[in-house]
Amino acid sequence: MSGHSTIERQPSQPVAKGPVHVPDLPRAPRRRPVDRLGTWLGNGAVQALLIVVALIWITPLAGLFLSSMRSEQDNAAEGWWTALTDPGQLSLDNYTALFENSGITQSFWNTVLISVPTTALVVAIAALAGYAFAWLEFPGRNAIFLVVVGLLVVPVQIGLLPVAKLFGAVGLFGTIPGVILFHVAYGLPFAIFLLRNYFAEIPREMLEAARMDGGGEWRIFSRLILPLGRPALASLAIFQFLWVWNDMLVALLFADSESQPLTVALQSEMRQFGSNIGVLAPGAFLSLVVPLVVFFAFQRHFVQGVMAGSVK
Repeated sequence: MSGHSTIERQPSQPVAKGPVHVPDLPRAPRRRPVDRLGTWLGNGAVQALLIVVALIWITPLAGLFLSSMRSEQDNAAEGWWTALTDPGQLSLDNYTALFENSGITQSFWNTVLISVPTTALVVAIAALAGYAFAWLEFPGRNAIFLVVVGLLVVPVQIGLLPVAKLFGAVGLFGTIPGVILFHVAYGLPFAIFLLRNYFAEIPREMLEAARMDGGGEWRIFSRLILPLGRPALASLAIFQFLWVWNDMLVALLFADSESQPLTVALQSEMRQFGSNIGVLAPGAFLSLVVPLVVFFAFQRHFVQGVMAGSVK
């Protein structure tokens, strides 16, 4: 035997040829017909409920629209649903008379002059303040924000008389700017609270990268914050516009006959409801259809703003 030890090699295992067998994955259990029937009935019940709710909501709107296109004699004699079987009752004469009524048309434009500037001011000021509270460091930031949050619980009725005396002293009582200032003051706490929370969810890394690239605060706000916050801004604009457009309490106190909005003008017409239905019906429908147009125009942004933050 040799003095060198030899290491015996183990024969290599033969490689199996042919298709590789993969074990069958467990299949999802088949749903029983009873379970599928329950799901179908559940979806059907939800859809039926939504249809019923939609019909309940649409019926008064349809009645108002049909009443606005019928004469006072037809409205006094029969219900609005008779127009469904007798379309000859419908005409645009009431709307023609409405737009020829100088008091109603003036109150409509007063509503526009109050609602649009108020909405623009609230959104602009709240966006600036929301960015400052979310991303800027300054003394007393948290304390001031707590004061803003505390103002959310202050009811409008508390400030009516003190602000009315103040506006009377400075000459703003009974004017459109006075109504706008009141709505802006009471709309800002909620607007700042909403936008601050939305802006605070923007990743900090994006702002730091913009600052490293030499961007100032105004450039960051206009080029980064505003585009990212578009859904929240649209939601706030819709909310604020609807609140101001449908307001009657503030306008009833702070506006005079020359600056009164459409809600106050229609309320004054209610004193002679029996003889003024030809003005009330088209005026009320006009007051209702404008917010609907605004809502559906910004519906996509509104839904995004409402759902923002619900999913990380």
